Amino acid sequence: MDRNAFTESLTKDGFPEPVIVTREANAAMDVHEHPFEAKALILDGELHIRIGAEERLYRPGDVFHLPAHQAHSERYGPNGVTYLAGRK
Repeated sequence: MDRNAFTESLTKDGFPEPVIVTREANAAMDVHEHPFEAKALILDGELHIRIGAEERLYRPGDVFHLPAHQAHSERYGPNGVTYLAGRK
């Protein structure tokens, strides 16, 4: 998905203005959750999200969606990751 289409979809879904998030290369976050729903478009790099026993890899153009309070862990690729995130 491209950035314009993603931003339009966020607006249609009632998300406020998205923010750009950048994470360092080869870093990780242990299991955690957010009090908000998150939908994000990968702009650069790689992001691995693990929910339970399943891990998914996201690359530029991919979109991930996490409901509020979804426990997950994150791992960032060798070049880190930058994504455009909507949160509500």
